[in-house]
Amino acid sequence: MQCNMLKAKLHKARVTHSELEYEGSCAIDGKLLDMSGIREYEQIHIYNVTNGERFVTYAIRAEEDTGIISVNGAAAHKADPGDVVIICAYVSLNQQELASYKPRLIYLDEDNSVVRQANAIPVQAA
Repeated sequence: MQCNMLKAKLHKARVTHSELEYEGSCAIDGKLLDMSGIREYEQIHIYNVTNGERFVTYAIRAEEDTGIISVNGAAAHKADPGDVVIICAYVSLNQQELASYKPRLIYLDEDNSVVRQANAIPVQAA
């Protein structure tokens, strides 16, 4: 049996560019890609916290240490500069791989700088 699991998350990234006249994708600061383990051309899901849109595209590498999160092509209709988004990648794992599996969670500030990293989402009291 295979289970689809969260591989990586860039939490509360800010969209810096929205480029309609560009081949579709999402350009992400190369350092953020490396930290998260998201590979260039890997499928990603983007959840727009600002407007509620959810869409799928693929990641491309932007220049490192720029904080760039550029939503391109048709997806540019779903996100504007300044929007807060959550970018996720998923992986399919078998039962043996699940035993030691932990996702990479990267939490960002308003400038897309890393404020913390984790391998689990903390449980919050009700």
